[in-house]
Amino acid sequence: QVQLVESGGGSVQAGGSLRLSCTASGYTDGSYCMGWFRQAPGKEREGVAGIDSDSSTSYADSVKGRFTISQDNAKNTLYLQMNSLKPEDTAMYYCAADGLLCAASIGTISDLWINYWGQGTQVTVSS
Repeated sequence: QVQLVESGGGSVQAGGSLRLSCTASGYTDGSYCMGWFRQAPGKEREGVAGIDSDSSTSYADSVKGRFTISQDNAKNTLYLQMNSLKPEDTAMYYCAADGLLCAASIGTISDLWINYWGQGTQVTVSS
């Protein structure tokens, strides 16, 4: 079992920045990779960014150039730096862990296939 705990959400005006963190604990043997998903009200959960064991990254088209995913393996912590935030970025953001995230681009992975989730952290961007 892997436990994921997110932090760093909040409210910000359009154009602002936030950094999300996700700390993993439990079975942290490196057999999985991690990523971020988000779900806006009334919408399906969608992949935002993923990172594999070699720190290769993938992003949803909607966040490319604005969001940066990174990881600190020594701390078992995943980050999402979000810059130039837009109102349409408003959503609950979830940290995810699964072996699939090691092998495929975030845009090709359904949230239905993910085994481990954090509890989510709310990001609200006002115009």
